Parts: sequence; structure tokens; C-alpha cells
Amino acid sequence: MAERIASGEFPPGSKLPSRRELIEHYEVAEPVIDRAMQVLRIKGMTETLPGVGVIVAE
Repeated sequence: MAERIASGEFPPGSKLPSRRELIEHYEVAEPVIDRAMQVLRIKGMTETLPGVGVIVAE
């Protein structure tokens, strides 16, 4: 996901796919996606907006 964000596939302000969509796309277990989302948040690449979802940080 970090590479996809860096490449501009998901520009700042855009909403990332849902957890379920990411699990299906990457064919991994839910904890893997949860950890990846946590890492992106810690790196400041994303933020979570209640009722909206995870978006790419400005």
C-alpha cells in the first residue's frame, strides 16, 4: 500500500479500499491488513476519519 500511495495511485485525500477489499486483493489474513494500516498511520501516510474510513494524508 505504501508503494501504491507513493506512486500516486491513491493521491492525498483519497479514501483507501475497505479492509475486506484489501484482504481479498492481497489474499492475506485480517491481522496482516490491520498491521499494514497501523504502519501507514504511524508513518503519517494515512489517517482514519470516523464514519469515513482511512484516507491518504495530505
